[in-house]
Amino acid sequence: MRKKFVGAATAVIIASSFAGVASASTHEVKSGDSLWKIASKYNTSVSQVKALNNLSSDLIYPKQVLFVTTPTTQKPSDNKQETPPVQNTKPATANTYTVVSGDSLSKIAARHNISLANLRKWNNLSSDLIYPGQVFKVSATASGSTSAPTQPSTPNSNQTSSPQTNADTYKIVSGDTLGKIARQYGTTVANIKKWNNLSSDLIFVGQTLNLKAGASTPPASTTKPNNTNTSNNTSNNVSGTSSVVEIAKSAVGTKYVWGGSTLSGFDCSGFIYYAFNQSGKKMNRLSAEGYFNRSYYVNKPEVGDLVFFENTYKKGISHLGIYVGNNQFIHAGSNGVEISSLSNSYWKSKFDSYKRFY
Repeated sequence: MRKKFVGAATAVIIASSFAGVASASTHEVKSGDSLWKIASKYNTSVSQVKALNNLSSDLIYPKQVLFVTTPTTQKPSDNKQETPPVQNTKPATANTYTVVSGDSLSKIAARHNISLANLRKWNNLSSDLIYPGQVFKVSATASGSTSAPTQPSTPNSNQTSSPQTNADTYKIVSGDTLGKIARQYGTTVANIKKWNNLSSDLIFVGQTLNLKAGASTPPASTTKPNNTNTSNNTSNNVSGTSSVVEIAKSAVGTKYVWGGSTLSGFDCSGFIYYAFNQSGKKMNRLSAEGYFNRSYYVNKPEVGDLVFFENTYKKGISHLGIYVGNNQFIHAGSNGVEISSLSNSYWKSKFDSYKRFY
């Protein structure tokens, strides 16, 4: 696993968000470069370069992209549309922005030249989960608040949609999971289970769920299918593990960021922190060794258990992931969040143990 630095990773995140930044505003680090050499080349100072890129030290590495002047975005060309139009949503104004597919909080903050902390503060955000149609304040003087997207009212009659029975309840359709529903309505799996007195993550088509605390009890719906078979799904034998895996899989493709624990980027332990907290198991942000010490050994892993590795980028316990069955695990590696095989020669040589949280 390649070790990256917090400041450097932040710079890469910010730089990648500026698709239209003039080339003179950035510099790609080459072998032999130093902050002093770069600052001299662009007639600036080392302290200014460090401030622009949130660097806490003078460590840089080849291929790293650094801001060398205050970034300014270019106006998109007439024949290219920067973001697709979003139907049935509140149009963006000078002080607000409507989320589109592919957006992230860091991308929105960079586009509007504001800090991620201010974006979270102005919109009362407690996590980095966002969804198309959401309207964000992008200035301190903006009025209003974030809002959920309005569902299209006239779906094609031949398509299966996800109908919302009213503002407080939701009727399950084929393909739904608790994790998917929680993300769609900006809540957590733990809350949905609490509001509906669910002891497991098993749900079925036609079932009606409360989406708010204190919502009226949903009417009795169709009974569970007689042919429901869970004998091959070990995740349903341990409360909460299926939602952990669902949330983990939803993050596949998220890039690697040293110290990251949000959808803007993860490292291995930050990914564990995110997946388990989003599924309702509250825990502190620890290192791989920290999670190793607060879990116990299991001989036969079940879906949702932890997989630990040693001697990857340092001696001792240094990497972990979540077991997803079929001798595979999901983790945040140097290539980002991905599913890997324990039969792979590298991971097989580094494998230490299967464990489970106390």
